[in-house]
Amino acid sequence: MEDHARVTSTAAPTTPTSQSRGLLLIGVAIVLTGLNLRTAVTSIGPVLQEIQDGLGISSGLAGLVTTMPVLCFAAIGFAGPGLSARFRDSHVLSGALVTMAAGLVVRAVAPVFWLFLLGTVLAMVGGALGNVLLPSLVKRYFPGRTGLMVGAYSTAMSVGATVAAVSTAPIAAAVGADGWRWALGIWAVFAVLAAVPWLFVRATPGASRGTHTAVRLRGLWHSRMALALMLFFGVQGMEAYIIIGWSAQYLRDAGLTAAAAGLLLGLNQVIGIPLSALVPALTVRPRLQRPLLLGFMACYAVGWVGLWAAPRTLTWLWMAVLSVAMACFPMILTLIGLRARTPETTAALSTHIQGWGYLISAVGPLLVGVLLGATGSYVPMFVLVLAGVVVLTITGWFMTRERYADDEVNRFVPGWSSTAHCDDVLEVAGTEAPVSAHVRTDAGSPHG
Repeated sequence: MEDHARVTSTAAPTTPTSQSRGLLLIGVAIVLTGLNLRTAVTSIGPVLQEIQDGLGISSGLAGLVTTMPVLCFAAIGFAGPGLSARFRDSHVLSGALVTMAAGLVVRAVAPVFWLFLLGTVLAMVGGALGNVLLPSLVKRYFPGRTGLMVGAYSTAMSVGATVAAVSTAPIAAAVGADGWRWALGIWAVFAVLAAVPWLFVRATPGASRGTHTAVRLRGLWHSRMALALMLFFGVQGMEAYIIIGWSAQYLRDAGLTAAAAGLLLGLNQVIGIPLSALVPALTVRPRLQRPLLLGFMACYAVGWVGLWAAPRTLTWLWMAVLSVAMACFPMILTLIGLRARTPETTAALSTHIQGWGYLISAVGPLLVGVLLGATGSYVPMFVLVLAGVVVLTITGWFMTRERYADDEVNRFVPGWSSTAHCDDVLEVAGTEAPVSAHVRTDAGSPHG
């Protein structure tokens, strides 16, 4: 596992026109990548029963199916900075998306469980690397438009997740026998299409890998802000992946049809689309962060209690309220950029938070499957998620303080980030088009 994040800090001259075109292409590539980050995940829940029957697996192994994507997000995500340091970001992401497409196909045709898991690992490469690289790319190329760009790609992520959740069960039903295989494999087409724009992102003339500045990930263990962000990210991910992986099956066991359960999961996802665009723009305003946090936590509490007490009454309302609560995801994506001063520390912070955070998230879906198999009841699931709401409230209150992870680490590890207190223009470039970011040394806006 690579233990540092790197960026290049030399710039190459470019004309305004070529730079604008390059930024537009990068923006399109980021949004299309976001569209594919969750399709391999949300397509599982609506046909989980069919997967169990088709592969002959228990509910415990079904829990492993729902938690494998999250484990992969954690394990593969740690490789992001190392790959980015050795290769162009555009090549890393295009290769990751092609690998994702191959994994989706392998998973769809797998005759045995171990091959299905192997396909899942490959399918998660695109999502895992996209998770950790996109925040730093936004910080690097769009330093003055953090809220806008995070909103754009998180909205695309919600659109992809929604389409996959809503259409998977109908596709499986339309195909007939083993239709779940087609329903899982069709998303490979979109992953390949998303890889294409990255191939046209040009290298910056004169960029050198020898000019990289290293930011070591282990230093972030000295930051309380990084710890709060990591715990919040992990627990909100646990909540989300239990909804994505188990809510449809829970509703089916409560008496709803597979199609109805899939539509309700789709409703949960589709409501998140406008929120994904709105929440980042609100999060960049410090005074709104805590009101947003408390609103999301109240929605989690109401949604989970309602779904537990009355799964067949006002089900649409409970799923809609939970969707509002899940908008804390674009909130923390935005905060990752706001709690770091520079693109290189954003890259390190993103990898640290998401890598360890997804390990925390992975516990939830797996534990639900194990406890369901052991007790035959969903009560432990609701106890788990409601306890998670308490943890989110505490850690969220801390992460909404205006502090920088760079500053906290530099108190314990002098020189950890040599650019953390740059008081002029920081030229930041990878092997793609460079961009200038004005970095402040006071408690002002960290996004240029």
